[in-house]
Amino acid sequence: MSKTAIIYSYHTQKSKKAAEKIIDAFGKTKIESVNAEEIGSETLKKFDYFILSAPTWFDGELPNYWDEFVPELEEMDLKGKKFAIFGLGDQKGYPENFCDAIGILAEIIEDCGGDLVGQVPLEGYTYDSSRAEKNNQFVGLPLDQENQARQSNERIKNWVAQLKKEFK
Repeated sequence: MSKTAIIYSYHTQKSKKAAEKIIDAFGKTKIESVNAEEIGSETLKKFDYFILSAPTWFDGELPNYWDEFVPELEEMDLKGKKFAIFGLGDQKGYPENFCDAIGILAEIIEDCGGDLVGQVPLEGYTYDSSRAEKNNQFVGLPLDQENQARQSNERIKNWVAQLKKEFK
């Protein structure tokens, strides 16, 4: 049986809350939580499917805990593994790099041979540019708790339903 991990920082507020909603929608017994601040290559070897949290920090950067793991990640062969990425961003406060961390992490995953799933349409978002945008869609699920918090539950529900089909 294939194993699914959701990787997020246990020390965040908004990302942790979004991850918990994803876990509930996915089914608590069907997914294992992993603290992103303690991730290593052994973690990625244990699972087949991954849901990664990539909130955008500052002006379009990955969080420190991902930055620390990226050199090790870039040396890995991720062929045969599927990845879905969600992240938080602020369309109004940072419209020029909305949810860039999703796109940065997606590029690294693809460069290592991993398969990306969980793309979502651009509709319903207002921003100037995003590294998470590719082929007229987002490569993962952007969530904006600052400006569109009321839409997050529905977006998560729909995204998890999509992932359940794509994680096969």
